[in-house]
Amino acid sequence: MISTLQKEPAPELTSEEPRPCERILFPFLGSELSTAALDAALRLAKAENATLVPAYLAKVPMNLPLESPLPHQAELAMPILEAIEQRAAKSEVQVDSRIERGRTYRHALALLLDGESYDRIVAPGSGRGSDGFSPEDVAWLLDNAEGEIVIFRPSRGSIAVNSAVLASPSSRTAARPMASSSSSSAAGSGPIPA
Repeated sequence: MISTLQKEPAPELTSEEPRPCERILFPFLGSELSTAALDAALRLAKAENATLVPAYLAKVPMNLPLESPLPHQAELAMPILEAIEQRAAKSEVQVDSRIERGRTYRHALALLLDGESYDRIVAPGSGRGSDGFSPEDVAWLLDNAEGEIVIFRPSRGSIAVNSAVLASPSSRTAARPMASSSSSSAAGSGPIPA
């Protein structure tokens, strides 16, 4: 008796039309910003012809109303936001900057997600002792945010810079690389030099 096996045809893969990306949310916190994470967000925004929405997350102490002025945090945020805008202009990327306040960084992020229109999120991840989103915050973000999410954790030796260096055309050579000791940040971003 001879039997023949008939192989079932493989299911046909369908490609959905990619939804155009119009706004890329780039939340960040603290006093440091990794140029590698920013450059990744700018490359993606340029490739998608999308507006980059850098959003500085500011913590408001519990003893103050949520709408209180935060001069110290504004002093940290404004030069970085301005430098991001200058760098984006050189890349021909539109920018819509903001500062979002909350009782914690996660609270500020939740308020930002609720109040913003966005298609994708690019967020810097953190390592030990660095600014950026912790693994717990990343897990929360994955559970609570809509749209596509990219977490960018720069490698060791990546560059963290201040606003003046971010805006300069030779930022890669002017910025200081991070220390490569085992206690340095796995995210590759350290404090902004004064």
